[in-house]
Amino acid sequence: MFCVIYRSSKQDQTYLFVERREDFYRVPADLMAHFGKPLFSMILPLDGSKKLASADTGKVKELFKEQGFYLQVPPPVESLLAQHQRAEKNLIIDPCILASE
Repeated sequence: MFCVIYRSSKQDQTYLFVERREDFYRVPADLMAHFGKPLFSMILPLDGSKKLASADTGKVKELFKEQGFYLQVPPPVESLLAQHQRAEKNLIIDPCILASE
């Protein structure tokens, strides 16, 4: 079994995996409209000889059987505020600096 991977022309870091090249008949029309023009990226075997970069091979195979495609979307972007708050929690404050204030 192989997967044909297309990247989205509208959504950055969004990929659509299908079993055969140019075979989008099982992909919902509204998803295709949101995805934009599929731009061919590559064909990879799903036999375990090559590892998918950001997708689990077993999950891709399972979704191929269930719905005929797999959609890979980028992870959510963490807000700058959350990054700042996490960084502040991890700050180590030198007691010598506090004593001099």
